[in-house]
Amino acid sequence: MSRIGKALIKIPTGVEIKISADNVVSVKGPKGELFQPLKEGFTIDITDGNLTVKRPNEEKQSKALHGLYRSLINNNVVGVTLGHKTQQELVGVGYKASNVGQVLDLSVGYSHRIMLEVPKEITLTTVTEKGKNPTIIMESIDKQLIGQVAAKIRGFRKPEPYKGKGIKFTNEQLRRKAGKSASKK
Repeated sequence: MSRIGKALIKIPTGVEIKISADNVVSVKGPKGELFQPLKEGFTIDITDGNLTVKRPNEEKQSKALHGLYRSLINNNVVGVTLGHKTQQELVGVGYKASNVGQVLDLSVGYSHRIMLEVPKEITLTTVTEKGKNPTIIMESIDKQLIGQVAAKIRGFRKPEPYKGKGIKFTNEQLRRKAGKSASKK
């Protein structure tokens, strides 16, 4: 059995989990409600405040999806209770980030500014302090959505390995390379 798939999910107080007839798991908590469709045959079992995901058979596809569904449901449980948060910083001279409502305005070294409309499910804030890199902070209950938007933002200017300029996650360790060295004569 999958190690991740057989791990229990502890259900906090105030969280309701239901499975509908069309095999969709709904997780409702204090911050909102999320849905996760399951493939035919997968079931969930709730006993003593713990949730387990059961797979229908021992086929390779079922084994692969077992751990995935458990992780997705766990992310939903954490999202509706605590929420998810990502922070990205812009490293580079003249790089700027600002937002007006749900529209993110980036200036990252191109001849034009980049405007990105962020989905309404995400709370967007930008922080610009003197002496520090501009920071983009996103909070949401949906981990998958927040990761997708963060990857889209990072894709506008990926960090390069020589100077480290670009858009990176706050806790990300970049792999740096040595530049050209002068020849000795």
